[in-house]
Amino acid sequence: MANVLCVLYDDPVDGYPPSYAREDIPRIERYHDGQSTPTPAAIGFRPGELLGSVSGELGLREFLEGRGHRLIVTSDKDGPDSVFERELPDAEVVISQPFWPAYLTAERIAKAPKLKLALTAGIGSDHVDLQAAIEHGVTVAEVTYSNSISVAEHVVMMILALVRNYIPSYKWVIDGGWNIADCVSRSYDLEGMQVGTVAAGRIGSAVLRRLKPFEVGLHYTDRHRLPAEVEQELGVTFHPDVQSLVEVCDVVTINAPLHPETENLFDAELLAKMNRGSYLINTARGKICDRDAVARACESGQLAGYAGDVWFPQPPPRDHPWRSMPHHGMTPHTSGTSLSAQARYVTAARTSLTVWGEGSPQAHRLRGEGL
Repeated sequence: MANVLCVLYDDPVDGYPPSYAREDIPRIERYHDGQSTPTPAAIGFRPGELLGSVSGELGLREFLEGRGHRLIVTSDKDGPDSVFERELPDAEVVISQPFWPAYLTAERIAKAPKLKLALTAGIGSDHVDLQAAIEHGVTVAEVTYSNSISVAEHVVMMILALVRNYIPSYKWVIDGGWNIADCVSRSYDLEGMQVGTVAAGRIGSAVLRRLKPFEVGLHYTDRHRLPAEVEQELGVTFHPDVQSLVEVCDVVTINAPLHPETENLFDAELLAKMNRGSYLINTARGKICDRDAVARACESGQLAGYAGDVWFPQPPPRDHPWRSMPHHGMTPHTSGTSLSAQARYVTAARTSLTVWGEGSPQAHRLRGEGL
């Protein structure tokens, strides 16, 4: 029997389950590049259900308890008296999502002698101290591609929301007003603007594909250049570094992972190189941007707007400046946890746990044996 400690975000304030807007969701069998979606023998939930909150339990309770394992689910993850801290010493598996990450620091890993697997139900494992995980023999795994398109759609939504000044215009309606001049005084067409992505992996390239019909100039920078035929298909211009990209773009979207080279990449110096009145979108990781530098750039007008759904830490404190700075379009970290995305990343997480538990050749590869 294994103790599986699962950290998820809180249930809806009006209770669980919520009232769903739709009866079902489209069935996705393959991703854009032809890769098939996970197809386990059973899933134990109805696609379209809220699975990422505490009561949703990632749809794993019946699956795990049926195999003799113990599942502990909590949203209480921070501080020495948290449920997570108390249960961690006996946990063999820790599961969390990037939207409500269970921060596995070196100190916490040292307190978890039984820990064997840290699984991210989603993309990105920067909430785990990877060096400490290596030193203690802990496998770190995540679910690639499962919600990449979900994030890409969120990026496009945020670009349009900022450029077209949607959020302030909506607020005029909510407040009972009808002042069109105030609504359009910061509203522009995206058409004809230059839009660039920092990184053009699965999310970044999906953003480029979705923006092409808007008749904008497309740009990207990445360690690995896209194939020539893809560049030609998208009509996208490659830049050797982020500095040369931001100097020509009206809109910049960050779609890079967090690592030492990208941490605080968008600092005061780089923001100053952007065209005055540019827009910055960040659905990657909060620490890629200097928190205070971004707030100052929005206040000064260097940035016409900043939008994203990633913060540090998560959840952010109430006095985090991104909550109150002008011309922002921030949301909680929701881009990759739509109900559609949950169905895919939960299915993939269940597949990973099955592989791990059965000790199959795939499990050995997951553990890093024989590589």
